[in-house]
Amino acid sequence: MLSVRPLAATVTVAALAAAGAFAVDAAPARAAACSGYVGLTFDDGPGGNTQTLLNSLRANGLRATMFNTGQNAASYPALVRAEVSAGMWVANHSYTHPNLTQLPQGQVDSELARTQQSIANAGGGTPRLFRPPYGATNATVQSVAAKYGMRQVLWDVDSQDWNNASTDAIVAAVGRLGNGQVILMHDGPANTRAAIPRIAQNLASRGLCPGTISPTTGRAVAP
Repeated sequence: MLSVRPLAATVTVAALAAAGAFAVDAAPARAAACSGYVGLTFDDGPGGNTQTLLNSLRANGLRATMFNTGQNAASYPALVRAEVSAGMWVANHSYTHPNLTQLPQGQVDSELARTQQSIANAGGGTPRLFRPPYGATNATVQSVAAKYGMRQVLWDVDSQDWNNASTDAIVAAVGRLGNGQVILMHDGPANTRAAIPRIAQNLASRGLCPGTISPTTGRAVAP
């Protein structure tokens, strides 16, 4: 399923520790060249394309926030662990990917709580970031996210990969990112995976590095 609007992601101390250990490979080598940080985010995983995406991200020295649905985390727990092992941060994207603004508060609570548990059970830690499906949110959704200690994270740039954007268009979208900003991408599209090497080149050419998303500000910051 595809998301089409802005919202959050996640991390726990345990997940950060595991991810931080990996970061020694790619990030420090370029740390001195970082004039700013951007948040690369991928919604709707994990699934059949996740491992290939992770391999490409890792090979190109990129880290990202993975907004996982709870049902997928429950179905593919090994891939949640693979995300953490590859240096990614794992966040909450609801359990079944509904439009949360159309649900009563109790169901919104269930969607977020079950996802927190599924991700934790899979080894992804306890998410501190949350992105509502389709970017559809309201005061109720945000209050439930806050109840579980999560910040809602939207995006500054939409890659339009959910709308069959070409690889060129996805790379161009990344080119519009500035320091602290976040881009929306998805786990599944082939064009997104194909864009990864060029995304890395684009960011490096502008002195930008992939960062984590702060649960305090919702902005990309140094890992």
